[in-house]
Amino acid sequence: MSNNKDVLIDMFNAGVQAVAGFNATQNALKQLGSFQPDQIIAVGKAATGMCAGALACIGTPCPALIVTKYQHSDQAMHDHPSVSIIEAAHPVPDQSSLNAGKTLLQTVSSLPESSQLLLLVSGGASSVAEHLPSDVSLAQWQQMTATMLAAGHNIGQINTKRKQTSLIKDGKLLQAFKGKCVKVLAISDVEGDDISTIGSGIGDIKNVSGDAELQLIATNAVARTAVADKAIAQGFKVQSNLENMYQDIKTIAPQIANTLKTASPGVYIWGGEPTVILPDNPGSGGRNQSLALLLALQIKGLHNISILVAGTDGSDGPTDAAGGIINGSTVPDSASANDYLQRADAGSYLRQAGDIFITGPTNTNVMDLVIAVVE
Repeated sequence: MSNNKDVLIDMFNAGVQAVAGFNATQNALKQLGSFQPDQIIAVGKAATGMCAGALACIGTPCPALIVTKYQHSDQAMHDHPSVSIIEAAHPVPDQSSLNAGKTLLQTVSSLPESSQLLLLVSGGASSVAEHLPSDVSLAQWQQMTATMLAAGHNIGQINTKRKQTSLIKDGKLLQAFKGKCVKVLAISDVEGDDISTIGSGIGDIKNVSGDAELQLIATNAVARTAVADKAIAQGFKVQSNLENMYQDIKTIAPQIANTLKTASPGVYIWGGEPTVILPDNPGSGGRNQSLALLLALQIKGLHNISILVAGTDGSDGPTDAAGGIINGSTVPDSASANDYLQRADAGSYLRQAGDIFITGPTNTNVMDLVIAVVE
């Protein structure tokens, strides 16, 4: 397992590096040429890396506002003289999310007619920045979000609900922009890479009165291609590379396991963002940790298969883990593993087994990856 664990991590890291916020943003701005923004706004889990990439490329001083998840900013940005940072909660918003949403709207609406705005958007923006009507309380919004998450709704369904109520989503933030030009660079964390769904449409340019341009700069497909390239460089044959993980983890796990049990040697890659239904008072974990443990149950006793399951953002649910790296020895006792799964406590099981996967924030977010090596 140790050698396969290392190569799986190398593959995952190659995928993440290919869609890193700093790299993707810097490369996109180089292609835009002489664009010089008067204001940078970066919102989402990848906001810090995206903003850093923009500032490095632009070179000249420019005020920047970063809105991101707690513990997703770094000291270099905090020390930067032209950068302001607001951190807030994810996946359920908090008061800081409302403060961030108000600040975003004030910043955009106060820009003069001659101004140029660079808006950098990534997954997580829906939670970390919000501005609600006066008749909707934070407690109501938190309850709605938590209920939909626990019931296994996907990100598209949740963001549709958010757009209906929010005063900054669904193109409403940029509707307040009265400047000369806005360019939106987005990292996609949604099926179909639809800007109206990424961040609940906080970067949607449909209501902009001036010049507006949108560019997707990183997707799950880009990450999976980089994983495949790394696998080939390591001497493996890539047998499959699919983006189809959009069902419940209990549906996805046996599908993946059945493929791998009869598979030819090589590397198998899946991407997407599955859902999970949570019980009352769930334990430690997220969809990736739960999927990893489900897969470990499915391949119990098979010693030719190793699997990495992780979120490309480095955070899986309200935990410090990205996911898990499992094999046929992860689950010696099926009854115990099933008990942890029923309590939505897969993270605790994986930690005890030594198969938890922790990366820290990656400054990107293009959904999840499952990478398997079959010997």
